[in-house]
Amino acid sequence: MKPVANTHRATPSITSSHAATTDGLTVSPSLDLVLESEHLSQQPGLLDKRTISMSGLAILLGLAASGVAWLMLKLIAIITNLAFYGHFQAHDVSPADAVAHLGWWVLPIPVVGAVLIGLMARYGSKAIRGHGIPEAMEQVLTNRSRIPARVMFLKPISSAISIGTGGPFGAEGPIIATGSALGSFVGQKIPVSTAERKTLLAAGAAAGMSAIFGSPVSAVLIAIELLLFEYRPRSIIPVALAAVTAAGMRIVMEGSEPIFAMPELGPPGLGALVFYTLLGAVMGLAAAGVTRIVYGIEDTFERLPIHWMWWPALGALAVGVAGYFAPDTLGVGYYNIRNILSDGLAWQAVAVLIAFKFFSWSISLGSGTSGGTLAPLFTLGGGLGLLLGKVTASVLPMLHIDVRVAALVGMAALFAGASRALLTSAVFAFETTLQPMGLLPLLGGCAAAYLVSSLVMRNTIMTEKIARRGVRTPAEYSADPLEQVLVHQVANQQVMRFQSGQQILDVVTAMRSDPHAYRFAVYPVVDAEGRLKGVVDRDRILTAIETGQVACTQGIESLIAQRPRFVFDDMTVRHAVQHMVKYGLDALPVLSRQQRYVLVGVISHTEISIAYRHGLED
Repeated sequence: MKPVANTHRATPSITSSHAATTDGLTVSPSLDLVLESEHLSQQPGLLDKRTISMSGLAILLGLAASGVAWLMLKLIAIITNLAFYGHFQAHDVSPADAVAHLGWWVLPIPVVGAVLIGLMARYGSKAIRGHGIPEAMEQVLTNRSRIPARVMFLKPISSAISIGTGGPFGAEGPIIATGSALGSFVGQKIPVSTAERKTLLAAGAAAGMSAIFGSPVSAVLIAIELLLFEYRPRSIIPVALAAVTAAGMRIVMEGSEPIFAMPELGPPGLGALVFYTLLGAVMGLAAAGVTRIVYGIEDTFERLPIHWMWWPALGALAVGVAGYFAPDTLGVGYYNIRNILSDGLAWQAVAVLIAFKFFSWSISLGSGTSGGTLAPLFTLGGGLGLLLGKVTASVLPMLHIDVRVAALVGMAALFAGASRALLTSAVFAFETTLQPMGLLPLLGGCAAAYLVSSLVMRNTIMTEKIARRGVRTPAEYSADPLEQVLVHQVANQQVMRFQSGQQILDVVTAMRSDPHAYRFAVYPVVDAEGRLKGVVDRDRILTAIETGQVACTQGIESLIAQRPRFVFDDMTVRHAVQHMVKYGLDALPVLSRQQRYVLVGVISHTEISIAYRHGLED
C-alpha cells in the first residue's frame, strides 16, 4: 500500500475513561511510569499460548465428535432395522430392500418418525428443526456462538429417527450440527472469549464432517466459509487439528477407502473441460431453482392452519409415497452417489431416482423436520450431471466427455451453487473420491456454478432462512485496510505540545494566541528530548488558573493527573483502534520506538478515517 499523507487536523481527547484521576493536584508521573505502559502497546503476534490450549481442546473435540458420529450411525442402523425389518440390530441395512415385502405399509413408517420429531421439537428444542448448518450459523452471528446444550443430544437423536424411518437425508448435516453444539457447550463451560468459543464450535463441526466423510481439508474449508467467517491462524489451526483427529479416527474404525470410490479418471481434454465448466453454470441455475422451491414449500407449510409440530408428519407422507415408487430414495443412500459416479445405473433409473429424491427431500425438508442438505444435493447434482453428460456425449462425441466426470462435477457444482462454498465443494469431491484428474474440471464447474448462482440468487440455501429473520451473513472476506497502514503514516504531527518545566502562565498564553488550540481537549507534555511525560487536560488547565489552585509559575507537568496510554509509530492503525477501544480513548499519542520514545504525533478518529478511506481507494 502506498504511504498515506500526514494530516494537520485537530485531535480529540486522549484521556482514558478508565484512567485513575485525583481531585487535587498531582505530581507528574516519572518517565519510568510512562515506559511501564510499553507492554500494553506491543504489536500483537499472530499466535500466543492460548492457541496451544485451544488446539488441545480441539483435538479432544475431534475425538469426541468421532465417537458421536459412530454412535449416530449405529443409532440410524438400529432404527432402520427396527422400523423396516423388525430386528434390533446395529449393522447397516438399506430401507429400500424392505419395500418389496412391506408394500404400502412403507407409507406410515416415515410418518411415525416425523410425529416423534415434531414432539421433540415442540417439547424439547425447536433448534433441532431444519438443516443444521444454518442454525449453527445463526448462533455464531447472533448469540456469541452459544448453542443450548440440549441440542447436543436432541439433534442426533431426532436426525437418527428421521433417517432411520426413511427420511431422504444424509447423516453429515446432523453430525455437523451436533459437533458444533458440542464445541459450543465446551466453550460455555470453560473460560474462553467469544472468538475462541466460535473456534471451538467450528472445530466440532469440522470434526463431525471429517468423521463421516474422511475429508479433513474440505471440513476445514466449510468451517471457514460457513461458520468462522474469517481466515486467522489462531482459529484455523485448532479447526484443522480437530478435523485431522476425526479423520484419523475414521481410518481406525472404517478404513481408509474413500466413501465415494469410483473408477480411475483420465485427464480431460480442452473440449471436455469447456463442457464441464458450462455444466457448472447449469448447476448454478439448478441450485437457485432448488433453493427457491425448498423455501417456497416451507412458506406453504407456514400458511397451514395447524400447529407446526404436525408439519413433519405431512411432509413424511411424501417420503413414504416416493419410497414406495422409488425405494432407493429412502434413507441416507450413499450407495446411490457411488453408483452415479461409477456410471452404474441406466439413465432411466437415474432420472427416476433424482425426480423422486427431490420430491421427497424438498417437501420433507420444507416441512421443518430434522434433516440435512449435503447428501441429497450430492445425489441430485450427480444425477443431473450424469444425464447431461450422456446427452452431450451422444450429440458431440468429438468432445470426449467422460460421463463419470460430468457426474462428479454436477455433484460438487450443485452444492457450490446452493451454498456458495466454492472451495469446500471442489475439495470435498476430490477427497471423497481420491481422483486427482477430477480437480481441474471440479474447479471450473464449481466456479461457474458460484458465478451464476450469485448473479441470480441473493441468498443461499444455508442463509435464506436466517436472512428472513434479519440476520446478515458475511459473504466476502478481505484484508482489513487498517491492517495495511502504519500509525506513523497518518499520525497528526502538528498537535500542540508543551515542554516539561514550562510555566502554566506561558501555556495559557500560548493557548490563547493560537486560534486552533481550543480544538484540542488535551495536550501532550514532553521532556527536553521530546519524550512523552504525560498529557494534560485543557479544562483542568483553565480551571486551575481561574480558581487559583496553582501558581502560574508552576510547571505544566504538575497538572498531569493520569497514566498515559500510547502506541508506537511502527504499529498498524488496526492496533491503535483496538487500544483506543480497550481503554475508552478518543485518541492516542504516537511514540517513536527507535528514538527512545520521542513523541511523533497523535492519532485520532480523524486520522483513522483517512487511513480507512485510503485503504478503500487502494
